[in-house]
Amino acid sequence: MLDQWIEQLKKCEPLTEKEVKELCEKALEVLVEESNVQRVDAPVTICGDIHGQFFDLMELLKVGGDCPQTNYLFMGDFVDRGFYSVETFLLLLALKVRYPDRITLIRGNHESRQITQVYGFYDECLRKYGSVNVWRYCTDIFDYLSLAACIDNQIFCVHGGLSPAVTTLDQIRSIDRKQEVPHDGAMCDLLWSDPEDIEGWGLSPRGAGYLFGGDVCSQFNQQNKIELICRAHQLVTEGYKWMFSDQLVTVWSAPNYCYRCGNVAAILELDEHLNKSFKVFEAAPQDVRGVPAKKAAPDYFL
Repeated sequence: MLDQWIEQLKKCEPLTEKEVKELCEKALEVLVEESNVQRVDAPVTICGDIHGQFFDLMELLKVGGDCPQTNYLFMGDFVDRGFYSVETFLLLLALKVRYPDRITLIRGNHESRQITQVYGFYDECLRKYGSVNVWRYCTDIFDYLSLAACIDNQIFCVHGGLSPAVTTLDQIRSIDRKQEVPHDGAMCDLLWSDPEDIEGWGLSPRGAGYLFGGDVCSQFNQQNKIELICRAHQLVTEGYKWMFSDQLVTVWSAPNYCYRCGNVAAILELDEHLNKSFKVFEAAPQDVRGVPAKKAAPDYFL
């Protein structure tokens, strides 16, 4: 059944509402067992935001290799903005259920009921299914996604960034994650914060989370014996960007974001010794994309 669903979703053909419900029930059983800071073993390929750009996700899997041959870690923001959030999220979820040890999904700030009602996922579910049930099944699953991951106890992966309320990984482990993303506090910050060339903490222009400087990053890494923070959440035109003397890297995996930003995308491959190499890729060619069913998203980036 699962293999059949995966094949269908890879053709960008959505599942029925009943099948989505079934898939989400299976996914719940897998995700509920995972930790807030999910342990991941190298080798692994780390991916940033996808944002419903299904055909670009297909490019990513071409470049990075198919799951389960490649072990993947996706750092959130699977939905919103792109035209195919439903197919994108359900494909990743189906792969998670089918190969739970070969794909890790952590939560982004768009894996939220509130945000998806503004940036497209809610409307897409309504348009494709004629009801909000599928949106409801998926957003209930969002609540069970891990908040972060740690690769070989060396590389800390999180969607957004750090929080003034968090100095250790154990503090993240003790958060009750099974809820809608709060407006403030540790869980919110992990999904919303951004690194910036400042000292200490700053106010975020996003209206949630914080800006944090290199000193904050160094302190966190030292305290937790981590060599690198890997995160997504911010569009970087070259696909990836190092900061703070290579103590932090941003990985962005949605090429030509919103179908008009002109950026390339990247994935970060780690071998079993944690040697790093980036694979940069461009948007899927126009002829494989099909015809989008709605106009591009407004000029506003989260």
